[in-house]
Amino acid sequence: MQKDLELFQRLANKLFEAEKKNPIATPIPADELYDTLSISLDDNPVSDEFFEDTLGRLIESTPKTATKLFFNQLFGGRNPKATIGDLLAVLLNNSMYTYKVAGPQVGIEKEILHKSCDLIGYGKDADGTFAPGGSMSNFMALLMARDAYNANIPQDGVTQKLIVYTSAESHYSTPKNAAFAGIGRKQVHFIKTNDYGEMLAADLKKQIIKDIDAGNHPFFVNATAGTTVLGAFDPIEPLSKICKKYNIWLHVDGAYCGSVIFSEKYKHLVKGLEHSDSFSYNAHKMLGTPLSCSIILTKHKKHLHDSFSNDAAYLYQTDGDDYNLGKTSLQCGRRNDALKFWTLWKSVGTKGLSKMVDHQFHLADVARNYIKSNSDYTLYSYDNSISICFNYKGIPAQELCTRLYEDAALMVGFGNFNGTTFVRLVTINAGNEDSDILNFFNTLESFVAKNKNIIPTKVLAE
Repeated sequence: MQKDLELFQRLANKLFEAEKKNPIATPIPADELYDTLSISLDDNPVSDEFFEDTLGRLIESTPKTATKLFFNQLFGGRNPKATIGDLLAVLLNNSMYTYKVAGPQVGIEKEILHKSCDLIGYGKDADGTFAPGGSMSNFMALLMARDAYNANIPQDGVTQKLIVYTSAESHYSTPKNAAFAGIGRKQVHFIKTNDYGEMLAADLKKQIIKDIDAGNHPFFVNATAGTTVLGAFDPIEPLSKICKKYNIWLHVDGAYCGSVIFSEKYKHLVKGLEHSDSFSYNAHKMLGTPLSCSIILTKHKKHLHDSFSNDAAYLYQTDGDDYNLGKTSLQCGRRNDALKFWTLWKSVGTKGLSKMVDHQFHLADVARNYIKSNSDYTLYSYDNSISICFNYKGIPAQELCTRLYEDAALMVGFGNFNGTTFVRLVTINAGNEDSDILNFFNTLESFVAKNKNIIPTKVLAE
């Protein structure tokens, strides 16, 4: 093992050097991948030298998500303390379903869950678990809501026309999860949003009344704390009042920006969160832990247990249900995703997490101010969002983002709202500074100036 750890150190150093020299890896066309890298698996082993060389080439060709020029997804950067936790989790290789096999790591996970519940005001009957991603966090919330509405469904199946509500700007996982849960994609009703991408409570109430009058069974509302494109926050307080009136489960999907719960300055964006029935957030997004680190919380511990527990004498042989985490988990065997978040939280404290969140909003302000001061840009987003949506010189966003990627200049994505497509810069890497945001714009502008031949000349002329 020591020899392989030395190999790992050499490969890690190669990665760090590659990030410095080529922050954006030159992409390999998908149809050329197997001809470019030695990926195929063969009957015979390879030499140690060939093995190391192959891994080195693979590293150099893989997109670099920790660099100062990666703005493409809702994650980015590399936090050293969190990375240590993840590496230790790999070496320990515990599975988190029982106390017998995970030991004190169970306490690590429970501490994070209970502290998170306290932060949002869920009370003593709250609990949660770690899920394999934000989509599955939303799926678990949907299942709890379904079973809370009709406790016979886990045994008898869905026999009613159950209705799900979510905004037109919400994450794509909601209709997918409705299909998984036996509810059906057609039973997902999309609620209108305002010009900021926030769900309209009045339209939700209208749709609920319409469905009840039609003999349908509304049971679940999915609100969003940070929509995927604009980073909008749905108004939780008015939504919660509607849900309470009609006895509907309210889930808040905070996968993207739910970590504002750690910030005294920005937690008002999820005002009323304590009135929700469940809430999820991804520590691998705003808090910068390695992928994946997704947390689902509910104020109803009973429903978490009822929806996900199942007896298994070959597993649960010691200790009580509170310490056998498999009783409240979607999975049986699962890796320890809690330790990397715990090492981060323990090292910087809650105040340190707050600074990380606040800094991302500061970087967003830097970007917006730059755009507002430059007439070549058109801004489409608003304050209190870390998604900065814009267009530059009227160049089609999809064309510009693709060209930047293909030429290994920048990695940034594009989005669409109300029929307009734009570049979406996400300031989610708390390791960035003001200068890194300004360098993003300088890189983009220099690229356009030097590459007029690959950007449509008609567009540039306009």
